[in-house]
Amino acid sequence: MTITITAFEHSPDRGRGLARDMRVRWALEEVGQPYDVRLLSFKAIKEPEHLAIQPFGQIPTYEEGDLVLFESGAIVFHIATCHAGLLPPDENAKARAIAWMFAALNTVEPPVFDRSLAMILERDEPWYEKRLHALEDGIRKRLGSLSSRLGDADWLDGEFSAGDLLMISVLLRLKGSGIVEEYPNLSAYVARGKMRSAYKRAFAAQLAVFIAASN
Repeated sequence: MTITITAFEHSPDRGRGLARDMRVRWALEEVGQPYDVRLLSFKAIKEPEHLAIQPFGQIPTYEEGDLVLFESGAIVFHIATCHAGLLPPDENAKARAIAWMFAALNTVEPPVFDRSLAMILERDEPWYEKRLHALEDGIRKRLGSLSSRLGDADWLDGEFSAGDLLMISVLLRLKGSGIVEEYPNLSAYVARGKMRSAYKRAFAAQLAVFIAASN
């Protein structure tokens, strides 16, 4: 059965690989699964047809036969449990990798996303600078802990896993802020992730959509 995911027809990230379909593309590339992409406009994601499979009107979604999923983390977890390559075979190591998946989405991403949102919606407000400073302090607290835990290892827990895929995807949302660069081991960690062949293929596929939409 062919896997179909949804993505933005005109991505607001301007082809930088930050939209959440990138995580799903990367996971599918890591496990060697082909997939189709259904591109949606901002209007289409709020229409009944899409809301029937994504009740919050977002992307990505995942369809395979009778299975329909939403939420990028849930989709990556499904891919990782159904195909070898993103979760270790040892049960304890697998549990730790899953814990890192949750850490990426529940602990590290919220302040990173809030910073992005504040920069868009609150830039002209009188409290903006104070708000941004507080958010970035929170991000540095999380990244400091992550940096200490990673140390000089290549990946978070042994071999590359879905935990690394999601964590790196979150850290990439800080691109251009200079914050990740304050932690050399995290900067190198992100660079290692971007050097993976699967990441490069996923990034090229997402970028191609932006280029096509721009022409």
